[in-house]
Amino acid sequence: MPIKSVLIANRGEIAIRIIKTAKRMGIKTYAIQTIQEANAIYLSWADEIIADSTETGQKSVFLNSETLISYAKKYKIDALHPGYGFLSENPELSEMCEEAGIVFIGPSAKLIRQMGDKNEARKLAVKAGVPVVPGTKKPVNTIEEAKNEIKHIGYPVILKALAGGGGKGMRVVTCPDQLETMYKLATDEAENAFNNRAMLIEKYLEHTRHIEIQILADKSGNAVHLFERECSVQRNHQKLMEEAPSPALTDELRESITGDALSLTRLTKYFTVGTVEFLLNYDGKYYFMEMNTRIQVEHPVTEAITGIDLIEWQIRTANGENLPFKQSEIKKNGWAMEFRVNAEDVQSSFAPVPGIIDELNFPMYPGLRVDSGFTPGSVIPGIYDSLVAKLIISAKDRPEVIKRAVNIMQHTYIKGIKTTIPFFKELLCNKDFVSGNYSTSILTEMENTFFQQENEEEAAALIALQSYLDQFEKIENDKINPRHATLWISRMWSKFS
Repeated sequence: MPIKSVLIANRGEIAIRIIKTAKRMGIKTYAIQTIQEANAIYLSWADEIIADSTETGQKSVFLNSETLISYAKKYKIDALHPGYGFLSENPELSEMCEEAGIVFIGPSAKLIRQMGDKNEARKLAVKAGVPVVPGTKKPVNTIEEAKNEIKHIGYPVILKALAGGGGKGMRVVTCPDQLETMYKLATDEAENAFNNRAMLIEKYLEHTRHIEIQILADKSGNAVHLFERECSVQRNHQKLMEEAPSPALTDELRESITGDALSLTRLTKYFTVGTVEFLLNYDGKYYFMEMNTRIQVEHPVTEAITGIDLIEWQIRTANGENLPFKQSEIKKNGWAMEFRVNAEDVQSSFAPVPGIIDELNFPMYPGLRVDSGFTPGSVIPGIYDSLVAKLIISAKDRPEVIKRAVNIMQHTYIKGIKTTIPFFKELLCNKDFVSGNYSTSILTEMENTFFQQENEEEAAALIALQSYLDQFEKIENDKINPRHATLWISRMWSKFS
């Protein structure tokens, strides 16, 4: 039975992205209006708006499975799309949708549990013949267990939360003196993010590259890959930019790593979209990391080089449709890069800097796709992710993409908030990045670019404070309800007003 309506259980640019494809498919779209973003741009794209009054400053409605299901039932909506983040990899939401007769646009609860549990995913990778990083074979629950395991693994190691992803609950430990502090930080963060303190410990491979393979599969066992994405430009294990294809892969290596990703996909009987992530070492050996069971933030670069609408086929395969194409029919054409423009202060370790956007202007440029959920006057709320826009730039080859990206960054104007644009300008001039010979260490290697003066970081903090004070004044002058501003600004405004 075809899906005729869908609830978008997300916000911002991904909500708009899903709505665009759903409408093209003739599917009626429902979006949720929150108290934090009562006038958000994504609402204007939807066919119907559901006004929510349950959200608080501490918990988003997009984290409340019961409320989301109740809305779908009340409005007799056929399907629910979780986007990415929030509950997109929550097996309970998938399960609740199935029980309510609602199509969850994602894999089954069983598959989410299997692949979301890093220990179980690791076992499945071994069973599929996919190489894994040396590490623990079972979850670690105490500092004593961690110490014993590291005796066999050897330093440096990386602590990884058993559940979840997005860089949460991960810490690198280079020597015994750091272990207790890093273990506490990782487990506290994991408990807060995933309600699970369990850890995995793996050998930490330095100067590796982060390569992920885009998978698309149906419920009949058909599976294809849509090539790879390079995701090595990261801060705190979270991606800043991605490109497709990867400059590191030869045709032979590409065939091997995509083949292993498909082996794991078929072994688990996985369906809909998914991403199998690997670490690629300097010696050409690669190791399985994890599998993400949702659409990725960086999916547009894959769409740019393949011409395949991933959201469309995520919807179709989740609804039981079979893939109409074979692996031999999927070709990669050209090159693409995605730059995540976040509301962050580059000079303060990429700390989130929410606020009000005074000006937002992207140039009209060949090969540029802008995915954004904001316009001038929009508030970047502190309760949500700091992503302002994604700049997806494509061309016939990598040098041409870089050339276009340099021009686009120079003619992108955003005022009122700090963003990651200054970092991208430096990155696009970095000789290692330009040559394609870079790793996940590139940000560390570039640090001197941003901290060249002794007191520069302190100065940046003072500038950021002044920016916040300017926001207070704007809130007062423009009669903006502080409840609709960021949580941090609202609290500070109430103190000083």
